[in-house]
Amino acid sequence: AAAFSATAATRKASASTAAPSSLPLDIEPRGTVGIQERMPSLDLESRHEFLTGFRAWAQGPLGRAAEERANAIFKAKGIDPEGDVPLEQVQAALEGDPIVGASVRYWITGQQHCWKLVADEFHANSEAYMAELDAAEKAGPGSVTLDPDFKVPEYASHEIHIQPGGYVGDPFAGYIYHYGTNHFRMGNEQDQRQKLVASTAEPPEDGRFKRILDLGCGPGRLTVALKDRFPDAEVWGIDVSGPMVRYAHMRAADLGKEVHFVQGLAEDTGFPDGHFDLVYSYILFHEVPASVTRAIVKEVHRITRPGGVFQSGDFRADQRPPTPYRSFRRWWDYRWNNEVWRNEFQDLHFGKEIARAGFTVRDSKKGLGFLGSLRATRNA
Repeated sequence: AAAFSATAATRKASASTAAPSSLPLDIEPRGTVGIQERMPSLDLESRHEFLTGFRAWAQGPLGRAAEERANAIFKAKGIDPEGDVPLEQVQAALEGDPIVGASVRYWITGQQHCWKLVADEFHANSEAYMAELDAAEKAGPGSVTLDPDFKVPEYASHEIHIQPGGYVGDPFAGYIYHYGTNHFRMGNEQDQRQKLVASTAEPPEDGRFKRILDLGCGPGRLTVALKDRFPDAEVWGIDVSGPMVRYAHMRAADLGKEVHFVQGLAEDTGFPDGHFDLVYSYILFHEVPASVTRAIVKEVHRITRPGGVFQSGDFRADQRPPTPYRSFRRWWDYRWNNEVWRNEFQDLHFGKEIARAGFTVRDSKKGLGFLGSLRATRNA
């Protein structure tokens, strides 16, 4: 493919600002900026930046205008904009409004275009990128363990965030999710978000700190950030998606980080009892059914040592009823962004589930923006 021509390879040297890769095969036609591998072509990068700017507009000025419009409609129809209103009544009130409708449509359309833009690139050059993944499997530092007989549970097969193929159905899901979520974050090229999340991790109070698990690690960005935060710890990541952990290992090895990745279930990890001092999950639980959430919490209790810490950052669950407009936003995120398990999670009393499993729970004072953060210590 043109992206991997001799001319492109020559451009790599001048663009790169990172140390030479230790990977046996490293596809970087335009080099890196910091820890971010640049997109393979300037055209692709420019389109991605345009879509990211479009998202910022749709989520910012247009989003604020839509909320103001919705609240004006509520007042005109005798609905309290701060009240606890049935969703059906909210939907009926906003039905057919062009400003509210445009806000939803533009947000979703921008996301669809971004996924397609990124996915098309990696599929158009599939042989090169598959060779890169294959070559990295036995490279170090770190490791990846895949299960050729692994059965993906039905709940994990949905195309969450309307990502084509979802997390498990596309061999390049790791690449696609990495660049796609940079768009979602409207800029996260140096893993700023994951470094912030890692900075909130709190070691056990007894000071014993040897092993960390990133539960539902995806492409491994937080896993690497946890290794950077705690360089002397043995850091693991586990995810249901084989394509995700393959990409995660490749990228971590490319960055020179000794991190270990496993394809497996968060509710049945296979790790020994009491193996970890810290288990961290980030935006995992709203993407599984409530029954699986309970099973995962039980498993976390098993693999966390007495006195060890379980920390979770996710949507705030069991909070006061949302405003009518936020209730509407939550519904369309479930319906149109395919957050199929979000409502189940937010209707669950997550903190009580963790306590019931045998942890002492408290809200973490270190915030994650609109997300909640819980810190739990396993009881003896």
